[in-house]
Amino acid sequence: MTRQFFVGGNFKMNGTVKQITDIISHLNDAKLDPKTGLLLQEFPFLQYFLLPCLSSSPLTPQPTNPLHFNKTTSNSLIEVVIAPPSLYLLLAREHLRPGLEVAAQNCFDKPNGAFTGEISVEQLLSSGIKWTLVGHSERRVILNETDEFTASKTKAAIEGGMSVIFCCGESLEQREAGKTIAVVEAQLKAVADQVKDWSKIVIAYEPIWAIGTGKVATTSQAQEVHEAIRKWLHSSVSAEAAEKTRILYGGSVSEKNCKELAKEKDIDGFLVGGASLKPAFVDIINSHL
Repeated sequence: MTRQFFVGGNFKMNGTVKQITDIISHLNDAKLDPKTGLLLQEFPFLQYFLLPCLSSSPLTPQPTNPLHFNKTTSNSLIEVVIAPPSLYLLLAREHLRPGLEVAAQNCFDKPNGAFTGEISVEQLLSSGIKWTLVGHSERRVILNETDEFTASKTKAAIEGGMSVIFCCGESLEQREAGKTIAVVEAQLKAVADQVKDWSKIVIAYEPIWAIGTGKVATTSQAQEVHEAIRKWLHSSVSAEAAEKTRILYGGSVSEKNCKELAKEKDIDGFLVGGASLKPAFVDIINSHL
């Protein structure tokens, strides 16, 4: 089983109209893997027609078997999703080139109603937004969102027809106490208690101590947790979920460390913070080539 490489860009509370437009223009003009996007994943038969046309690119030689892709080679598709502030979701969706998707940074777990300041799954979908982040540590820590609440939002998004980038990770204190795996598994268990279908969930492991600090987990530290998450999926959800669910690494990912991280067998991509606002984001997207 091969898993599609995934790169998400979380802009957080950054950017003006001009700055967001400039970032999108850079992405639109960037030289990405020509097969970046969802088209071939959703319509596999098109590979027989499109891959011969793309094979002239030095970045993407035509595979021997056009139905086989592997995240460790340049023949794999790349799924790219950016998450601008909610004010700019429509702006991003309108101007972002086809094949790249837009995500909300948050959604609420209730239908439309008297919930001031929130945004519903229905509203996002009606605006062409198919993805949402849930459970980012900044919302867990600053806004005191519990494991149960993040799980409830995940359930609402999945049942409403969206895909979810579910964030999990430990604090420095928890890591130093040897509780990393227990903390991450508890965060995931809260979701498993409410959600049975994991086909629309991408997990993003983001150690809190590495987010925005310039510190980054070593490749072995990251791989250790990713492997533990996959084992947990196998034992607590299903063998299929363990095989198919993509697990991203997040936490000061940059163009300097992404290539080594991308080589690890259980790291299926990245959720990028500050670096997604910079031109080097393109290098991270292409890090597995």
